[in-house]
Amino acid sequence: MKFRPLHDRVLLERIEEDSKTAGGIIIPDTAKEKPMKGKIVAIGSGARDESGKIVPLDVREGDVVLFSKWSGTEVTIEGREMLVMKESDIMGVIAA
Repeated sequence: MKFRPLHDRVLLERIEEDSKTAGGIIIPDTAKEKPMKGKIVAIGSGARDESGKIVPLDVREGDVVLFSKWSGTEVTIEGREMLVMKESDIMGVIAA
């Protein structure tokens, strides 16, 4: 199934953090928090300004981003858990 977000929304997949700390301590799954980092899978066409003109999004497909902890709506597409959120919920792009 293909999914294309509308307007200023993006579809992203969470990036799992390491389950081991720098000191070698293994963190069990029950103690982990949901990651706040994800890779953008699809983007919408952009938001409309007051005059009706479409303003393109600042993020692109493939960008790794940091987002708010409680933002987005969880969806399952083709057996993969993903998030749909507005671009405004994204705090920034992580440079490689």
